[in-house]
Amino acid sequence: MSRQNLPNLAGSSIENTLKGGYTLSDSEGTPDLILIGTGSEVSLCVDAAKQLTEAGHKVRVVSIPSTDLFEAQSAEYRESVLPRAITKRLVVEAATSFGWHRYIGFEGDMISIERFGASAPGGVCMKNFGYTVENVVDRAKALLG
Repeated sequence: MSRQNLPNLAGSSIENTLKGGYTLSDSEGTPDLILIGTGSEVSLCVDAAKQLTEAGHKVRVVSIPSTDLFEAQSAEYRESVLPRAITKRLVVEAATSFGWHRYIGFEGDMISIERFGASAPGGVCMKNFGYTVENVVDRAKALLG
């Protein structure tokens, strides 16, 4: 349910959403990077993952629509979605970064909005705040070195 015109993404389902967070798409072998989206931002992560994969990177895309539900899952499940060994993580959240640092870790990054009060058509605001595939790819590449 969204006000935006969003694609239906392969791998998403009601069952997965009820877990609060899940792996939407994965790489072959251990990922170099995890992109974490929270809602409408997930499709940006999927599109960025395609470009990063074409550039030779192994990328996992994780959707976390509810941190409360995700935290209620077993430690084993949470580790299967966000393995501690994969420290390059980029969270894409069209809201504040508050609370997301527990998923980013010390080597991760976040695209978020830390202010209130922009007025323009939605697409213009999103582009202005860096919610574009190009920006997600650039920030991910910066993490990967």
